[in-house]
Amino acid sequence: MAGHSKWANIKRRKGAQDARRAKVFTKLIKEITVSAKEAGPDPDANPRLRLAIQNAKGANMPKDTIERAITKGSDADAEDYSDLTYEGYAPHGVAVFVECTTDNLNRTVSSIRSIFTKNGGSLSKNGSVEFMFDRKGIFSFRRPEHLEDEDAFMLELIDGGAEEVAFDHENNDVQVSTAMEDFGSLQNKLEELHIETETAELQRIPTTTVKVENDDFLSVIKLIDALEDDDDVAKVYHNLEATEAQMEMI
Repeated sequence: MAGHSKWANIKRRKGAQDARRAKVFTKLIKEITVSAKEAGPDPDANPRLRLAIQNAKGANMPKDTIERAITKGSDADAEDYSDLTYEGYAPHGVAVFVECTTDNLNRTVSSIRSIFTKNGGSLSKNGSVEFMFDRKGIFSFRRPEHLEDEDAFMLELIDGGAEEVAFDHENNDVQVSTAMEDFGSLQNKLEELHIETETAELQRIPTTTVKVENDDFLSVIKLIDALEDDDDVAKVYHNLEATEAQMEMI
């Protein structure tokens, strides 16, 4: 149960991208605004907003920035956004699934298609790669300071719906995965244990992965980076498996 997990590379990849703080804040603010617009400004009655606020706090976003985003979303004149997804392939057969939030569908599809084309990839029809990913809840948080019995702690999390628990002793972190339908249950268990998460989100975890040579790896990463840099893109998932040496390259 503990130790290396199949989503560890994705987590490390995400951490590398999150270093671009301004870009991360922009996407978090948009998610808060959209969530407040969609179902109201009360996080207790709006699970999507509650999760967005939780992730913003985990990224150390200032409280007043969060409150301004909620207020903006609560405004009757706030822009309308749509959630949509795109599926395709990066070079060398790497599957890519893109989640977007946009106020201009034409702009977004044009931009996503251009990014795939310019970087040697190709867009595909809906459903072409979605089946290659499982929907999982992924929680990341600091290892509790006074935790003495990891096995007992793990059993507590399993009781709350956890499927996999990974202790990263080097960085003093814990990552937990759960089935999508158990996301709320595990979230409640962590709150019960007074654990504040750094990230809590639904992710698409690849059921199979693709390995490529170093030069090919960089060409795939170039496409993924370009997608993640697009303001309309919320999340990018892929089934590229990276070695430790390849991770050092980026």
